[in-house]
Amino acid sequence: MRLSDYQHEAARTRNPALPPRERAIEAAMGLAEEAGEVLGLVRKHHLQGRTLDRDALRLELGDALWCLAAVAADHGLALDEVADANLAKLRARHPDGFRAP
Repeated sequence: MRLSDYQHEAARTRNPALPPRERAIEAAMGLAEEAGEVLGLVRKHHLQGRTLDRDALRLELGDALWCLAAVAADHGLALDEVADANLAKLRARHPDGFRAP
């Protein structure tokens, strides 16, 4: 699936009762919240020895992706554009791949 297709399809589940400014804030706050959910799952696995619940991780990452798509759309950015810009930045920063100092 292309990121732009996902972004378009996910947008139909936005809350239409909120004004645009509040929708943008809700999505940005949700992104932070969902990142915390992902962190909790990974932290418990790596630092507390719990079995990683891959299904829960998949769902939380999906929620984070939904929020990321919404934040981008609210500010006139396509996820494809965001991904392309990030790869260009990474190529410039690490032209031969990551090498620890």
